[in-house]
Amino acid sequence: MTAPRTSGPRRLRRSRATAVVLPLLLTAVAACGYGSDNDDEESSPSNEETAGGEALSADEVSIGYFANITHATAVVGLQDGGLIREQLGGTEVNTQIFNAGPSAIEALNSGDLDLTFIGPNPAINGFAQSGGESLRVVSGAASGGASLVANPETVPSLDDLEGARIATPQLGNTQDVALLNYLAEEGYEVNAQDGSGDVEVYRIPNAEIPAAFDNGDIDGAWVPEPTAANLVSRGAETLLDEGDLWDDGQFVVTHVIASQDFLAEHEDVVEAVVRGVVRTNGWINENRDEAKEQFNAQLAALPGGSELPPEILDPAFENVEFLNDPLATTLQTGAEHAVTAGLLDETDLTGIYDLSILNRVLAEEGLPEITDDAGLGVE
Repeated sequence: MTAPRTSGPRRLRRSRATAVVLPLLLTAVAACGYGSDNDDEESSPSNEETAGGEALSADEVSIGYFANITHATAVVGLQDGGLIREQLGGTEVNTQIFNAGPSAIEALNSGDLDLTFIGPNPAINGFAQSGGESLRVVSGAASGGASLVANPETVPSLDDLEGARIATPQLGNTQDVALLNYLAEEGYEVNAQDGSGDVEVYRIPNAEIPAAFDNGDIDGAWVPEPTAANLVSRGAETLLDEGDLWDDGQFVVTHVIASQDFLAEHEDVVEAVVRGVVRTNGWINENRDEAKEQFNAQLAALPGGSELPPEILDPAFENVEFLNDPLATTLQTGAEHAVTAGLLDETDLTGIYDLSILNRVLAEEGLPEITDDAGLGVE
């Protein structure tokens, strides 16, 4: 292993120090080195369409998601003719594609967004910051799809992490918490806030991670798909699939949250979205190759977008499991890891889940209900 650097390049040191205010670019298309040129935008313009028929109790609904593989349920299900849009009938669907979890939470809290596909940590933080009044998790969407990958010349194995420079997408995001927890359990000391320590942790937007890797500014990264597969295509090797750290290899990476106000006023609309999610997940799992094609076509249809090449798309898609269970126990564990790392205050998460609609839909579809909400369901 080459001698580790004691400090990173000035650009990386600055991005690490200001990470708390940088938007989280959660594997947007541009994060792969392919796709939108609008990297500075918080979200894409809204796309307004209806599937036809009578509107539900709301004339329109605003739904957010990210243009990445762990959000393929939304990318496929919300396309024109998709199963989520189909369930909404004549209710107008306004979609917003976000690059940052915090901005999606802000939009939800301000009333500009009614539901969004999102990762667990932004949901935890949004729920905690609102005193439990802003949102509910109403369905699962995806598990897995996050890995620690590294340059085999500088970090040939997990035993060689000391002194390595490892990137995560943002201070306190889901992968950042996972890395900090793993390092602590392995006996490494790292300052959670500035990333200094036995392992240097850099917080870099996903859109910039491939270039940082190519330039030798970082040795590796703990990132979601397709950024992990992108780095592997550039010569990195997978040191650890995060699924190996969880029971049955499953952990929540994407779930669906709804504004509590919107849920109270338009339960039928939320139910339609959840039914569309369940049917989309089922279709993806039964038609993986066609689902990949549709996902890639939707990426190319975005402003400035382009398709992912097979060497990135195929392994990235393979690493994600699409499922309806929000895997509540893993969210609770993730929150505990964030508290241990000093990135989250002790918070009562009771009420973050309302799985009643999901279970009603699952029963109607002849599928097993979700019985485990980790004790965090509405009382």
